[in-house]
Amino acid sequence: MLKIQNLQAAYGKVEVLHGISLEVPKGKLVTLIGSNGAGKTTTMRAISGMIKPKAGSVTLGGIDITGLESHKIARAGLAHSPEGRRVFSTMSVTDNLLLGAFPRFTRSRPKGDIKHDLEKALELFPRLKERQHQLAGTLSGGEQQMLAMARAVMLNPDVILLDEPSMGLAPILVEEVFRIITRLKSEGVTMLLVEQFAAAALNVADYGYVLENGSISVHGPAESLKNDPKVIAAYLGGGQAH
Repeated sequence: MLKIQNLQAAYGKVEVLHGISLEVPKGKLVTLIGSNGAGKTTTMRAISGMIKPKAGSVTLGGIDITGLESHKIARAGLAHSPEGRRVFSTMSVTDNLLLGAFPRFTRSRPKGDIKHDLEKALELFPRLKERQHQLAGTLSGGEQQMLAMARAVMLNPDVILLDEPSMGLAPILVEEVFRIITRLKSEGVTMLLVEQFAAAALNVADYGYVLENGSISVHGPAESLKNDPKVIAAYLGGGQAH
């Protein structure tokens, strides 16, 4: 469904990604883990068009989307819930969600039943349902994170990129975020998840890639990565693979 081959990306002259390759099959949840500064967010930005790759290719459902502008990539069926949430703070929760469906209103994506999908998104994220008429800027950090995720779902995309959805959240909200990710997975939503909590990410994922200094160092089924001594030592708290 989503295929990245030999992707290279840089900020100015500083190369961050040194030719990485990964695949996200249809209906699967794949996670990309690694320490801070490894290049995880850069990978997401290069896939979704926020930065232009230096080399390599990104294909979505067999269509080459490498280096396209972000809005064209969204129309092709890729939604990005970015690190740092980036909600539209002066708009209501409902309007933020409808904005996520914008390519469907303009018929550049299959329209489907937007009203039904809005109701479904609010049911999936009950905290948002209670606050649907509030301005997004008045929500807590955790609620804004849920709004960013729900907005991505509203595109009715082929693939969702989730970049650090638990960042800065209280433990109870981290649990809520992963409950929602698990539910989306059970509904067959295809996702690429970048996550600082490696153990939680591997518990929910089908397959995992470990990114170190801009290169993939190891990859495999999530279950085998959870039992890999090197992965345990580096990312799972020295032997506490939950």
